[in-house]
Amino acid sequence: MIITQTPYRVSFVGGGTDYHTWYEKHGARIISCTINHYSYLQCRILPPFFEHKSRIVWSKIEEVNDHAHIYHPAARAILDYLQIHQGVEIHHQGDLPARSGLGSSSAFTVGLLHAMYALRGMISSKRELACEAIHIERDILKENVGVQDQIATAYGGLNKIIVYPDGNFEVLPLVLPASRIRELHDHFLLFFTGISRTASDIAGDKIKSIPKKSQELFRMQAMVEEAEKILCGSQNIAEFGELLHETWCLKRQISEKISSNFIDDIYAKARTAGAIGGKLLGAGGGGFMLFFAKPENKIAVCEALKDLLLVPFDFESAGSKIIFYNHTHYEQMNLRRDYVHLRNQHMPEITPLKRQRLTRLLPVEPLLETI
Repeated sequence: MIITQTPYRVSFVGGGTDYHTWYEKHGARIISCTINHYSYLQCRILPPFFEHKSRIVWSKIEEVNDHAHIYHPAARAILDYLQIHQGVEIHHQGDLPARSGLGSSSAFTVGLLHAMYALRGMISSKRELACEAIHIERDILKENVGVQDQIATAYGGLNKIIVYPDGNFEVLPLVLPASRIRELHDHFLLFFTGISRTASDIAGDKIKSIPKKSQELFRMQAMVEEAEKILCGSQNIAEFGELLHETWCLKRQISEKISSNFIDDIYAKARTAGAIGGKLLGAGGGGFMLFFAKPENKIAVCEALKDLLLVPFDFESAGSKIIFYNHTHYEQMNLRRDYVHLRNQHMPEITPLKRQRLTRLLPVEPLLETI
């Protein structure tokens, strides 16, 4: 049995510059953090005395005899990518709703890659997990995704992420005194709007608009350095809230699908009640909204948004990790001796992977372009 724990992320500034159509020309910069709400993946080799070969439990329960018939795209792609032909059982549990702007899809992909490599007896670095999760989602599944979510959830922590046009990237932790981190945390409020959405659809519209939004994206990229100076310096922390407000105003200009009258109304109520700034997290359209308010104004903001669910959170810094590993259950000879003879089945060995692990982002070929 293997259990992985992968955190969700909150993006502050620079989001939107992490799509390949932008960073392959101009690079990308993002500041984000991970929070203490997680995606859990529980995995094991499934003994062959069931009618089905594999069982995948998420919002659906899938029992299949061929991995090609798995409906969950990431699960199907990962098992194929890692050449896992044995029957497996995978259970997913998430602390927060999927499709809500916290990088939950990427947390799932990173966590399942982590678990499946461990199933093979292979250790994964955070860099390898991030690069291969991006490859699975963007290059294999052809989803409209950026690259910040996979990097953030794999690494964990409060970081500045720099992506270079050649596909290399750096993850630079922001070093803040404990008092400054606590001050930052004490200004945040996280609300769930009650709307889940498919990020890839909205992201596709954003990607199409990138060539026409250079001015906004250059400004969003420049704001990362400003945010770093505020957080790591001695400036009034309220300036960070003002930067979030500017970020949201710019983000809304990228695509008409990012916001809605419902979202705009929530934002206006929060600002009227005392929030300095805030933003809708993720691609847009719904999900979670983050607000920045002075501690003395947080009660008023909560009252103004009393119809929404307030979600307490704290920062975390571990990233994706294996929290349970019992290797004794994966001895193939024992499985053959104990179970296979009952049904006269053949259980294939887990053969070594000859593929080299990815440590940088692959270039996106012209045929894969979405614009």
